[in-house]
Amino acid sequence: MENFWDFNVWGVLNLVAVLLISLLFATVLRRSIPWLRRTLIPTPVLAGLLLVLADWACRLISGEVLFDTAFFGGNGTATLEVITYHCLALGFIASAFRPSRGRLTRKRTEEIFNTGITTVATYLLQGVFGLAITIVAAKVVEGFPPAAGGVLPFGFGQGTGQAMNYGGILENGYGFAGGKSFGLTIAALGFVSASIGGVLHLNLLRKRGKISADALDRLAGAGEMRMAPVDRMNESIDKLTIQLALIFGAYFLAYGLMMLLGALLPGMKSVIFGFNFLFGVLTATGLKAVLNRLSRKKAKHREYLDHDLMTKAGNFFFDMMITAGIAAIRFRALQRFWGIALILGATGLVITYAYNRFVARELFPEYQEEQFLSMYGMLTGTASTGIILLREIDSDFRTPAADNLVYQNLPAIAFGFPMLLLTAVAPEKPVLIALILVVYFLIMNVILFRKKLFRRRKKTVPGAADKNTSGRV
Repeated sequence: MENFWDFNVWGVLNLVAVLLISLLFATVLRRSIPWLRRTLIPTPVLAGLLLVLADWACRLISGEVLFDTAFFGGNGTATLEVITYHCLALGFIASAFRPSRGRLTRKRTEEIFNTGITTVATYLLQGVFGLAITIVAAKVVEGFPPAAGGVLPFGFGQGTGQAMNYGGILENGYGFAGGKSFGLTIAALGFVSASIGGVLHLNLLRKRGKISADALDRLAGAGEMRMAPVDRMNESIDKLTIQLALIFGAYFLAYGLMMLLGALLPGMKSVIFGFNFLFGVLTATGLKAVLNRLSRKKAKHREYLDHDLMTKAGNFFFDMMITAGIAAIRFRALQRFWGIALILGATGLVITYAYNRFVARELFPEYQEEQFLSMYGMLTGTASTGIILLREIDSDFRTPAADNLVYQNLPAIAFGFPMLLLTAVAPEKPVLIALILVVYFLIMNVILFRKKLFRRRKKTVPGAADKNTSGRV
């Protein structure tokens, strides 16, 4: 029989409370310290780093791992990994449930499609360079898996949760000790890359006179808390409760689907559960379609999906995911691999910056700076990081760049799913998978630059040639 005062009753709750308190403390620090705001480090990343410092201090004083003490139930580090894992899927489910607003023109549809293809192409580029680096590193460093570089598109392009999932596949299925911490470290370096590249580019725009001299000082407003009145249903259940019920209901269905596929394909069980977010998106999309159909047939008398509340719920899960993921990093497990991790991080920064700069200039000339900053921020951190960078030059979201981030998920998932599967099986044949990713990257670029590559020549008007040549000797 459990006593209510035992730590095994309070451990998980204490852990969640510390995560949330660290987010509040990080918010206060960012608002109070100007230079900290200018670094563009997102609040959840700062919160996670504060917990890492607290863990370091605890080890220095007592020799114990902070989150593995009895106060947090004795195994808090594993709980942090579980929180990271589930919050990834819950955040994506909330995003999938958000109702779309307005109709899209043909031009906007094409721009959104191109944005989704850019996302996948960047994933592929990160995957190719990541695998190339670690294939070489594995020949030099004993015990290092050649497929570890496959974590680069997950850590940079997907974020903390999926980076940990991929590291977990390497750790649990292929004996890479510290694989989860390696993945989480690459994700953390992605956020650092977003900050470095974003600040450098904003300063470059300021020198060119494209943004005001005090633009960077407005970072105080980026990511701050904004309280708005919540619309409540005139019923006995709160509207936020309904949103959470839909999110967890979709995740419950996703769990059942993963269990079914895991039973049918036992050899792929680790990979299947590693893509929990994708199955969550599928079930959420199905439930959303059912609700919309009921609404059209007037079988549903109220609109239960709320765009703003779903957005807030998704942001909450992503904030918790990032904070818990960084706090869960076990730095001792990376003592031999720090150099490789730093090389991957620096390479990811350069190639992501250069490729997205090129694409924005060639395909989005009407708002190339806005498109570049939003995409670079997202593909090194998260969508919220891209929005933070975007707001510095488009605070009112007058350009379509912000909408591109929202709607590009459908083409990105459709074209990116094969890439995710290929990277997941990369530990089996890393060199072959790297070559396949190169071919896939070229195909994506043919699709992306299709109009430039297959541009039809303008038909000449009959007689125009004669008029142009008339009078010439």
